[in-house]
Amino acid sequence: MSSFDKRQEDFEKKFALDEEQKFKALARRNKLLGLWAAEKLGKSSDDAAAYAKDVVAADFEESGDDDVLRKVAKDLDGKASEAEIRKKMDELLAVAAVQVKAGT
Repeated sequence: MSSFDKRQEDFEKKFALDEEQKFKALARRNKLLGLWAAEKLGKSSDDAAAYAKDVVAADFEESGDDDVLRKVAKDLDGKASEAEIRKKMDELLAVAAVQVKAGT
């Protein structure tokens, strides 16, 4: 294998790993967002966990964050603005990325 082929293979592996970590961080962010929203809705621990799973599942409806934002905003029904939810999504993405990189 030439050094160019080796570098290309290494780049492809790194790209795949980065994409996997990004996917995991987004899923983790959505779970954390679901737990945050469940707390605002006054849900118990079991109901909160189930709700968080629903938020994670909502992300598979379409690409991007709009599907998750719509679900949480609709469910919170005025308990948090879209701007507040977007801000929380950004905060939780940073937290989730650290958790995924740490393997927790």
